Amino acid sequence: MIQKYFVHPLAVVEEGTEIGEGTRIWHFAHIRKGAKIGKNCNIGKDVYIDVGVEIGNNVKIQNGVSVYRGVKVEDDVFLGPHMTFTNDLYPRAFNEDWEVVPTLVKKGASIGAHATIVCGVTIGEYAMVGAGAVVTKDVPPFGLVFGNPARLKGFVCYCGRPLKEKVGEDEEGIIFKCSHCGREVKIRKEDYERYLREKDL
Repeated sequence: MIQKYFVHPLAVVEEGTEIGEGTRIWHFAHIRKGAKIGKNCNIGKDVYIDVGVEIGNNVKIQNGVSVYRGVKVEDDVFLGPHMTFTNDLYPRAFNEDWEVVPTLVKKGASIGAHATIVCGVTIGEYAMVGAGAVVTKDVPPFGLVFGNPARLKGFVCYCGRPLKEKVGEDEEGIIFKCSHCGREVKIRKEDYERYLREKDL
């Protein structure tokens, strides 16, 4: 059977993994058993993907990223260099009964270099997490968060640029138009109200 994905000779891919067509796994990466990686992903140097992790299609994982058990990454996600996930809220080296706390990164989201995602959160669709951020609570769809702890500082378009021009409003949310690509994005009212509370913190 012809292998339809690429694994560098210096990568470790354990038996019992699922890897989609067109995916590339680079040197010193380690993919554990039971991990599922979708199509057309790029898994950079020194990446660690733990037991049972699920990675969607078209995901780009930059060098040095650790994706621990309990994390699910949907399609089209970008994970920046050396960012990391956690999976234990009460870590002790001697605990034998610790509990995996799940984390979800939804479609199209981007997480910047050296960010840390504390387990138990959801990163919403097309959200943007700034470099070095420490995320301790959910990030809304299209939300822009940064800082330690990360605060909601604005919203971004599908293309990743900040949304600044409000062009409408309805019962469900506030409509922005991207000055870069021209697309319109609707931000839920509860998320916009959270932004107003957090933007100056």
